[in-house]
Amino acid sequence: METRFMLSENDLPTRWYNAQADLSEPLPPPLHPATLQPVGPADLEPLFPMDIIMQEVSTERYIDIPTDIQDILKLWRPTPLVRAVRLEKALGTPAKIFYKHEGVSPVGSHKPNTAVAQAYYNKISGINSVTTETGAGQWGSALAMACNFFDMACKVYMVRVSYQQKPYRRSLMRLFGAEVTASPSTETEAGRAILAQDPESTGSLGIAISEAVEVALQDPKVKYSLGSVLNHVLMHQTVIGEETIKQLDMAGAEPDVVIGCVGGGSNFGGLALPFFRQNVQDGAKTRLVAVEPMACPTMTKGIYAFDYGDTAKMAPVVKMDTLGHDFIPPGIHAGGLRYHGVSPLLAALHRRGYVNPIAYTQIPVFEAARLFTQSEGIIPAPESAHAIRAAIDEALEAKEQGEERVIVFGLSGHGHFDLTAYDAFMDGKLQDYAYPEEKIQEALKKLPQVAE
Repeated sequence: METRFMLSENDLPTRWYNAQADLSEPLPPPLHPATLQPVGPADLEPLFPMDIIMQEVSTERYIDIPTDIQDILKLWRPTPLVRAVRLEKALGTPAKIFYKHEGVSPVGSHKPNTAVAQAYYNKISGINSVTTETGAGQWGSALAMACNFFDMACKVYMVRVSYQQKPYRRSLMRLFGAEVTASPSTETEAGRAILAQDPESTGSLGIAISEAVEVALQDPKVKYSLGSVLNHVLMHQTVIGEETIKQLDMAGAEPDVVIGCVGGGSNFGGLALPFFRQNVQDGAKTRLVAVEPMACPTMTKGIYAFDYGDTAKMAPVVKMDTLGHDFIPPGIHAGGLRYHGVSPLLAALHRRGYVNPIAYTQIPVFEAARLFTQSEGIIPAPESAHAIRAAIDEALEAKEQGEERVIVFGLSGHGHFDLTAYDAFMDGKLQDYAYPEEKIQEALKKLPQVAE
């Protein structure tokens, strides 16, 4: 039985898919954080190069991938699609389980797919220095690598709890030449304001974004890069789903469900959006399941509203599923899933019925990760383990109902830098945590008042 479905580098997608072309109605435009009026390209230019801005607002269905970007992506792409036969056997399920393995990239996650593109577009626009935030460190290490390839400086504000939990991600960023600072920091007004309120703040992605954006806004020679949420980021990631469609065809399998973990949405969007295209264009019926932690239940418990993208209210205001820009998540080990909002594109697809979100507490997630490790021999990132949990539950449901179900999930990264979290799990020190409803409601009271 064939279990690994490999494409050659000649099969690397040469176009990104832009799902905005297949929306029945356009997304609400982003708003200026000060005026709450729609922004134009000139408003975004202090943060992003113009090529990125035009991709952000584009409604073209496909955008060509420059050959310089393709050449770097070929260092690890196309990535394998693997049938998890040993996991199937362990579960005793008639379902077929496939995973798209993005952990084979040089930094061990899907994040370089957009990091290389963003570094390239900054470089050709004359920018030699970028700033960003990172949670678990996967995005920060990806951008550090991409900036190294293009001989650019990279400054990373890393959420403090992850800075402490994941020191080797920090080491990797520094090895590529990036400067890494724990956030909140004393380097920015945004960071100092947070520390004045709470000197022991564990930080959040919203705070780290504020610090990175502040640095970019103060220096015209520095631009800001974002690892998730915005349309251009999800578009760059669609190489994942485009490859997966070809590989499933090789396997002779049609997916019943496609599953991915969700923080800001780049991993899930990259895998799922090409299947969304098949659903709307070809009449396919693939269910698209987005999995998040109950400690940060953005899609399952948040509201669909305009909100600031960061804590200090400097980033554009977008309409998304949100828990409120002041949301400070607990220090769960899935650091890449702790953002207060989600991609406006995914939020719109959720609200229109194309995406089905679910949430788990972290102990069942780590139990799924252990079973996957012991079955397939790969240690998944805690973020990816959320998708594994959902895939296992789908497979067990198929077993109970006697169905031959085809399940595809995104293994968005490996967990080699997350062994401290696995130690805590195996030592019985992890605690399940569901973010209290009253705290969510309190945070939502501070949303910007936007007339719609």
